[in-house]
Amino acid sequence: QLQASGGGLVQPGGSLRLSCAASGFTWDNYAIGWFRQAPGKQREGVSCRSSTDRITYYADSVKGRFTISRDKAKNTVYLQTNSLKPEDTAVYYCAAVRTTLYSGSYYCHNEWALEVWGQGTLVTVSS
Repeated sequence: QLQASGGGLVQPGGSLRLSCAASGFTWDNYAIGWFRQAPGKQREGVSCRSSTDRITYYADSVKGRFTISRDKAKNTVYLQTNSLKPEDTAVYYCAAVRTTLYSGSYYCHNEWALEVWGQGTLVTVSS
């Protein structure tokens, strides 16, 4: 299971660190993805990383502002979000699948391939 947390209300230009804690498995050999769904819009892949690919995919809209990281000791993956904009307002989801196949970009564009999903955490960027 995945438990996403860390969302909240933040002013434009602010930062939040979203967490995705895993239970029942460790992140080794798992691809991980962060997705978001804004009101009235389809869910989109924000940042994804395969279990073997050293290259992390970031959507153009967040490149340079968002960063994925992992804390093995806490079995948690993070999405650091900086320089937040009102258009970043969305429910953010983390997802994972146990595989060594495919690239981060693949998973962000094919969310059906991710098997385990967290419940979502709401990020609201507003002044």
